[in-house]
Amino acid sequence: MQGDIEKINEGSAGSDEGGKKEFLFVKPGEIEKESFHIIGEELDEQGISLEKIKAPYIMRCIHTSADFSYAKTLYFSKNAIEILEGLIRQGASIICDTNMALAGVNKTALKKNNCEAHCFMADERIREIAQKEEITRAAASMQAATHLDGKKIFAIGNAPTALIELDKLHREQGFVPDFIIGVPVGFVNVEYAKELIIKSDIPCIVNRGRKGGSNIAACLVNAALYSVEHRTL
Repeated sequence: MQGDIEKINEGSAGSDEGGKKEFLFVKPGEIEKESFHIIGEELDEQGISLEKIKAPYIMRCIHTSADFSYAKTLYFSKNAIEILEGLIRQGASIICDTNMALAGVNKTALKKNNCEAHCFMADERIREIAQKEEITRAAASMQAATHLDGKKIFAIGNAPTALIELDKLHREQGFVPDFIIGVPVGFVNVEYAKELIIKSDIPCIVNRGRKGGSNIAACLVNAALYSVEHRTL
């Protein structure tokens, strides 16, 4: 039986593409650091050089997903990082389109930067608005978020309809999102919605293509929070 288990484990290890197969002894507090070291090495092996200011954002997406395609598909509008980090310093509100993204945002880092994060998807009022207007709850959530005071960063990792609604509010009602992280994942209207934001004049980070997710939205928010903290040390 033990021999069979060892063979199974060997087969499983061999099926993993690209990763290191040998066991690495790493202290718990150094696992993330070692992960970023490995990511840096593999980017070098692929001949990919990242702009210094963008590297923490791109590498955190890779760290979150183990997907190196983010090095090529992540789009940054002009001065995107400077604008995003400036909003963090001003204590901007962060609006997520899922509670999963909200859960992934580092609450300690939020507090240090005097920021708050919100998700209105589970609000009964949002459900009622969505039913009445025959729109998605994500779109209704974006409408509700316009009424928040202060600067607003939208972190969208699931619903392309949230991006479409933000674009509509911007064009038809003059609402100006201060920043959009647009990384919804999926097949229906995902690429269309992302291109709407890229072509707008709204400062943004958008992942082109179908890939993304709530975890990517959260990790990009965290990258901004951590970068602000690092740059102020």
